[in-house]
Amino acid sequence: MKILHFLDTVNRGGAETLVLDVCRNARANDLDVIFAAAGGGGLEQDFIKSGADFFRLKRRLPFDLFTISSLRRIIVKNKIDIVHTHQAVEALHALAASFGTRAKVVLTHHGIVTDRKNLLALKFLLPRVDCNILVGKASRKSYETGLDFVFPPNTTVIYNGVDERRLQPIGKNLREELNISAGTFLIGMVGNFYKEPRKDQMTLCRALPKVFAEMPGVRCVFVGKIEEGAEDKFAECAKFCEENRINDRVHFLGARDDVPDILAALDLFVFSSLKEGLPIALNEAMLAGVPAIVSDIEPLLEASGNGKYAEVFPVGNAFDLSEKILNLLKNEALRNDLSARARDFAKNNFSIEAHLREIGKLYKSLIGE
Repeated sequence: MKILHFLDTVNRGGAETLVLDVCRNARANDLDVIFAAAGGGGLEQDFIKSGADFFRLKRRLPFDLFTISSLRRIIVKNKIDIVHTHQAVEALHALAASFGTRAKVVLTHHGIVTDRKNLLALKFLLPRVDCNILVGKASRKSYETGLDFVFPPNTTVIYNGVDERRLQPIGKNLREELNISAGTFLIGMVGNFYKEPRKDQMTLCRALPKVFAEMPGVRCVFVGKIEEGAEDKFAECAKFCEENRINDRVHFLGARDDVPDILAALDLFVFSSLKEGLPIALNEAMLAGVPAIVSDIEPLLEASGNGKYAEVFPVGNAFDLSEKILNLLKNEALRNDLSARARDFAKNNFSIEAHLREIGKLYKSLIGE
C-alpha cells in the first residue's frame, strides 16, 4: 500500500505540520508514504529531511494542467494506492491526475473555508472523492449548519495527531531572550493573525490589564505570523496594549520555529478563538504539559474533553478569561493536576501514533485489504 500526501504549499500551518509529522512517522507505523508539494514554504527543508520521498511541483494556475500531468506521473510511476489531500485545490488536481488509475483520493476537511470559491469547490468534491475525513465531530456540525454541506456516506472522523518528539525543546531560552526571570509567570498564545474571523487575540489582550493589576509580575507572549490582510487586527492589539500601558509586558513574537522551547517556557497556554477545526496548537500544548484555557466554541470543547482537560471561558468574554487566568496562576496544584490529566488525554487521542493507527485502518478499507 503506497500513499501520496499532496499539499499545495508547505507554509507553517496546522495541516502542513500534521502531514510533516505523518511523513516522519509513517515507516515506523507500517505506512509507505511519499510527499509532493505544488509550491514552497517555510517547512520545505523539513519535508525534504522527513524520511519520505519528496517531489516539488510548481502550480502556476488555479487549475494547472502541468501540475496535473506531473502529479499523474508520480502516481503511475510509484504505483500509488491513495492520494491524500487537505484542501480543495489539492483534491481537484488529484482527482484529475488519478483519473483512470487505481489511486483513490482522500480529502481531509480541517474546519476552515476561506472564501466562496473554496466553498463551491468543496461542495463539488464531496461526492466525488473516495473518502471525506473530518478532524472532529463538532467540525461536521459547523459544516452542515453553517455552510449547508451534505456529507455523503463515505465520511468519517479522524483526529489530527502530534509527534511528541517534535515537542522536545531544542535549547533556545525564551525567558533569557525576553529578560524574564525564572520566577515570573509567563502566559502565551500560539496562533496566526488571520484576515478571516478565526483566532481572537484581542480578547486575551483585553483580559491582561486586570491580570497584570492583581499580579504585577505576569508577562504574556503572542506567537504567530500576520497574514496579509490581517495587519489591522494586529495593530488593534498592539494599540490596546500601548494605550493601557502594558506593552512592556506583552511581547508579539511573530512567526517562530522554536515553538517547543516557547511551550517549555510557559506556565499557562491560552487559546482564544472564534472558529476552529481541531487545532494542532492546542494539541501541542496539552502534550507538552502546559495547562490550557480555551474559548467555549464546540471544536475546542471537543478537543478539551468538554472542558475536563482545559479551563473554558465564554468566547469573547475578557472578564471571565482574566478570572480563569488568575485562578490558575494562583493555584499551583490546580495547574499541575490539569496539566497531567490533559497530557494523558492528548496522548490517547491526539498523538501521531493514534492518528496513524486510525488513518491506516481507513486506507486499508479503501483498497480492500
